[in-house]
Parts: sequence; structure tokens; C-alpha cells
Amino acid sequence: MAAAAPPPPPSAVPEPSMGPPETAPIGHPLFTRIRLATPLDVPYIHKLIHQMAVFERLTHLFSATESSLSSTLFNSAPFQSFTIFILELSSSPIPPLPSPSPAFTPIEKTFNFDLPINDPEKDAFSVHYGQDQVVIGGFVLFFPNYSTFLAKPGFYVEDLFVRECYRRKGFGKMLLSAVAKQAVKMGYGRVEWVVLDWNVNAVKFYEQMGAKVLPEWRICRLTGDALQSYETANI
Repeated sequence: MAAAAPPPPPSAVPEPSMGPPETAPIGHPLFTRIRLATPLDVPYIHKLIHQMAVFERLTHLFSATESSLSSTLFNSAPFQSFTIFILELSSSPIPPLPSPSPAFTPIEKTFNFDLPINDPEKDAFSVHYGQDQVVIGGFVLFFPNYSTFLAKPGFYVEDLFVRECYRRKGFGKMLLSAVAKQAVKMGYGRVEWVVLDWNVNAVKFYEQMGAKVLPEWRICRLTGDALQSYETANI
């Protein structure tokens, strides 16, 4: 009598899905990129600086024009003089730069928010790459300085600004971190900037990033008529 055939092996148990249920919300991704500014960005940079002057209550000191920015900002190689990082944002993946700079590889990061960000000035700050549109959300301007105590160069951050609708979401930290990362890459000894004493939110933000606020130091500045008086000064 022939032996009975062995029972078939048990069916494989389907592995549980690790993804969210099809009915679960997936949030609202926001794709970001930090890149080097170019002369084509001057109109946006000018608008950003004016918004910063409004925020800092210093519009009475604002006299920059697109022409004056164009003639002074892009006369040297990146990181050798005035350098600007631009923050770009888009609800869809940002296309590659048509002419990337060999001096800096753009930094990209994707954020995910529960709700979309409403940008009432989207059209005024839009940049087009072919059929793709991205929005400029902020910038940081910095340049080299030098520490004799360290015997090393460093970076001084003149301006760090994120437009109002994009604040408190991690974009300012992303911009400042990009400057610090570049300083380390170049072997620089420190990154410095100043903060208005009434801007307690900014002070806390910088301290959380590891910065030490130096209350014993004060800025001295020669500008305007006081500076111009030195044209005929007997030295």
C-alpha cells in the first residue's frame, strides 16, 4: 500500500503593512533647498532686506536699491567676500539648478507639516525653472572676518531673515547651520553675528543652537556723516 502524500506546507502568513492605512492623512510635504544667490536674485534680495528693516523697526536707515546691491554683492568668488545663501521652497520636488556653482553643493531637505503653509506673497517671491515654480522664503548674508586670538578666519553673519509665514518651522536654523557647516569645511574658527536685545525669541533660538550671547560686548559703528567727515580729516 502506497504511503499517503505529505500534507501541503502551510500558507505563508502575509506580513503586516508598515505603511499608513490608505485612509490616513499623509500630511503636506514641503521641499526646501539652500543654494548660492546669483545676480538674478537681486530683486528678491532687495525685497527681503526691506521686510527685515520693517521687522527690526529700522526702515529709516534703509536706503539700498536693486542697483546698489547689484554693483556691490557679486564682485568676488563665493566665500571670499559677501556671500548669500537663498532658501527655496516648493510643495513638489525642486528641479536641479540649470547652472550649479562648483563652489557650493546645494543643501536639500524635506519637511512634512500637518497643514499647508499659506504664503500671501507667493507670486512676488516666485522663481521659475522651466515649468517648475519655487518660492524664495529667506536668506542669510555673511562674509569672512579674522580672529587674531585663534589665528584663523571666520564668518560674520550680517543678515539672517525668514519671511513671516515661514518662521518658527526650522528654516532659520537650516540657513544658519549651512553657514556653520561651510565654516567647518573651510577650517574656519568661528561664526559670529549680533542680535537686537529686544528680540528675545531670536536670543533663545541662537542659544538653543549652541551660540553664546556676549553681553559684555557692544557694537561700535562709524557711518553716515560721522564717517564722511574723515574724507578731509587731518590724520
